[in-house]
Amino acid sequence: MNRQRVWDLPIRLFHWSLVISIVFAYVSGQIGGNLIDWHGRAGFLIVGLIVFRIVWGLIGSPTARFASFVRGPGAIRAYLRGEWRGIGHNPIGALSVLGLLALVAAQATTGLFTNDDIAYQGPLADLVGKDQSDRFHSLHAWLQNGLLALVVLHVGAIVFYLHVKKENLVKPMITGWREVTPQAARASSTPAPRGGGFPAFIIAVLIAAGATYAAAGGLLPATPAAPAQPAAAAPAW
Repeated sequence: MNRQRVWDLPIRLFHWSLVISIVFAYVSGQIGGNLIDWHGRAGFLIVGLIVFRIVWGLIGSPTARFASFVRGPGAIRAYLRGEWRGIGHNPIGALSVLGLLALVAAQATTGLFTNDDIAYQGPLADLVGKDQSDRFHSLHAWLQNGLLALVVLHVGAIVFYLHVKKENLVKPMITGWREVTPQAARASSTPAPRGGGFPAFIIAVLIAAGATYAAAGGLLPATPAAPAQPAAAAPAW
C-alpha cells in the first residue's frame, strides 16, 4: 500500500471547526436560556467558515478547489460505472458537499436576520423590519430540519463506505493521507494537494474574518446614545 496525500491542513481545520460549530449551535439553540447568545456567536463563526471554504475552493490546493471535484452528469455516470479514479471528493460526494455548504450558509444567514421575541435578535434584524424578521425566524427553524436530514445522510454515507466499500473517509480528514494500492495511486486523475500556499491561506482567512465581522453587525452605523435627562431640581423646602 502507498500513502497518498488527499487533504491539506486548511481543509481539515475547516471541516472539524464546522462540525464542532454546528453541533454547538444546535445544542445551544435547543437549550436556549443563557446559551442563546452563544448560539448566535456560533452562527457568526459558521458564516466565516463557509466564506473561508468558498475562497479556499477557488485559490486553495487542487483537491479543495471546486473546479477539481464539481463535475457534470458524465462524471457521475462514470463514477456509478466504477470508472472514476480521482482522489478527494468523488462526483456524488461533490453534490453532498455543495448541498451541505449551501444549506449551512442559508441556515446561518437567516439567523442573522431573525428574532424570537424573547431572548435573541439577530444583529441584522433591524435592516429588514419586524415582519420580515419573523419570516426569517420561521425559515431558520424549517431549514434546521433539512440540515439535520442532510447531516444524517452524510454520516450514513461515511458508514456505508466504511463497512461496504471498506474505505475509511474519516481518517484522511484527520491525517490528510490515505492508503491505496500502487495501481490505484497511478490511476488517480487528481493531482496531489499542492498549491494554495500560505499567501492564499492568509487571503482566505482575512476575507472570512471580514465576513464574520460583518455578520456580527460590525459594519452597521453605531446607534446614537440617548440624550441624558436633566436632573430634577431639588425641592426648596
